[in-house]
Amino acid sequence: MSLHLHWFLPSHGDGREVAKTPDGTPAQAVRRAPEIDYLGQVASAADRFGFDSVLVPTGLFCEDPWLVSTALAGHTRRLRFMVAVRPGSLAPTVAAQMAATLQRVSGGRLLLNVVAGGDRDEQLRYGDWLDHDARYTRADEFLEVLSRAWTGDPYDFDGVHYRIRAGRLTRKPPVRPTVFLGGSSSAAHEVAARHADVYLAWGEPPEPLAALVKKVRDRADTQGRDLSYGSRFHVISRDTADEAWQVARRLVDRMHPDTIAAAQQRFRRTESEGQRRMAALHRGQTDDLEVYPNVWAGYGLVRPGAGMALVGSHTDVADRIEEYHSLGLDHLILSGQPHLEEAYTFGEGVLPILRHRGLLADPEGDR
Repeated sequence: MSLHLHWFLPSHGDGREVAKTPDGTPAQAVRRAPEIDYLGQVASAADRFGFDSVLVPTGLFCEDPWLVSTALAGHTRRLRFMVAVRPGSLAPTVAAQMAATLQRVSGGRLLLNVVAGGDRDEQLRYGDWLDHDARYTRADEFLEVLSRAWTGDPYDFDGVHYRIRAGRLTRKPPVRPTVFLGGSSSAAHEVAARHADVYLAWGEPPEPLAALVKKVRDRADTQGRDLSYGSRFHVISRDTADEAWQVARRLVDRMHPDTIAAAQQRFRRTESEGQRRMAALHRGQTDDLEVYPNVWAGYGLVRPGAGMALVGSHTDVADRIEEYHSLGLDHLILSGQPHLEEAYTFGEGVLPILRHRGLLADPEGDR
């Protein structure tokens, strides 16, 4: 299967640093607000270079992903929008209708990234009091309802979290959205095996990441299902490896120690198995962050979620991407600081190498 590369839409804001600093010094406090014109520039860059989609995140500090994607669909040509949705914030019947509408409005350019949950404190701020495993039970039911609704046929559903009588989507989507679902826990693997089209895991060194993929593939086999697999990385790619590592070192040098300490304390309270795996790779230390050749754990010092970055020359980064693809990863969601400039750097430096190697389809070809 061809490799599919996706970019990230910084709908929470953007900048040259990984995280804000507590003292707000001017050099590090400069941030780009998630204004629609700027997000449009990032989306247009991703569209220009032939990225398959942009991941549009959801969360307390993000603009609404459905509204942002709808606004930008009219200003892009080919780019798809991977809308992140949390089952706890939206009824599945409503989500099915919204997805069907966006598929029609955008010409079939919607993908869904179903996020069962994450940070406990943020979940509570949204009024979601379910624990980790219960959130995946709800996600399982959410995806089952979506699947039934998208057929356009009437259906009933009796679950723990949803009860529906004579449900029906009167205008089903012209193209069923591809469903991405991630998670490192056993509960996540079970739901992905039953319902996802693509299983996502946060970036790690090849061996543990391949082991996660195998666990999900084995479970999917028992369900008689054939999934695709993907991962999420940041990227720092430059003309030379030395230039790239200088950027990585600068990012860490500008991380305030209090910011690192506060993030590590928060990660220790997490319910997320994936977050615990990220924290274990760097242990809160600011040295020895290259955990595998060209795989760097620096982002995870302060940023929740995916904490690994691919760092090196354009050829180095292309080599690592090819290695991960050889392990069975067909989708990589990438990002950089700032997202506009790094889309150009990666697009002009790494993408031509991957296309020359035959790993990426022609952006003007079939999707």
